[in-house]
Amino acid sequence: MGSVLGELLPLAVGVAISPIPIVAAILMILSRNGSGAAIGFALGWVFGIALATTVVVLIAGAADGSGSREPSAAVSWVKLALGVLLLVVAAAQWRQRRDTDPPGWMRAIDEFTAVKAAGTAVVLAAVNPKNLLLCVSAGVTIGASDLGTGGQVVAVLVFTALAAASVLGVVLGYLLAAQRLRPALDSARVWLQANNHAVMAIVLLLMGAVLIGKGIGGL
Repeated sequence: MGSVLGELLPLAVGVAISPIPIVAAILMILSRNGSGAAIGFALGWVFGIALATTVVVLIAGAADGSGSREPSAAVSWVKLALGVLLLVVAAAQWRQRRDTDPPGWMRAIDEFTAVKAAGTAVVLAAVNPKNLLLCVSAGVTIGASDLGTGGQVVAVLVFTALAAASVLGVVLGYLLAAQRLRPALDSARVWLQANNHAVMAIVLLLMGAVLIGKGIGGL
């Protein structure tokens, strides 16, 4: 379990410090529907991460138990491929680093209900390529491990909790100290929007390098 959690930690941190969901959570808090939309977004974010990771765990576990003679080599090749994909996405993010315009859906956040906010969070967590690659990497790590079913469930829960910690922290912090945190959250939103692509490029570069190293090491 310890070695698996050690591999999951940098991937979870990579998801947790992704600027877009943090900015989205702050915008939900500052929107017309306020705490309702923010809570919906936080719940959807947690569900999306857990869903994407669990699906990959099941697929990786089935492939590992399908009779392959060299499952460890196959997993290493998958990690290597995922690492390369992360580097490609990192390069794309770096080329867009001067683009500070928020995505179109962010401009409509003021009208989001709790349900729409939750749906948006699920899409960001389970479909958005940047976060999806990190969740897939975590799912492959867990599914290909020798942990039993209970251990894999615990690993998914730990990864989900760590990966969602930033969004949950923003939302819970605001609910507990709304007026005190509002100026700080607004300043954080401005900085993250201005540096979104650069931050993601660095995060994905580091995660890609880690996966490539682990993939090569397992061959």
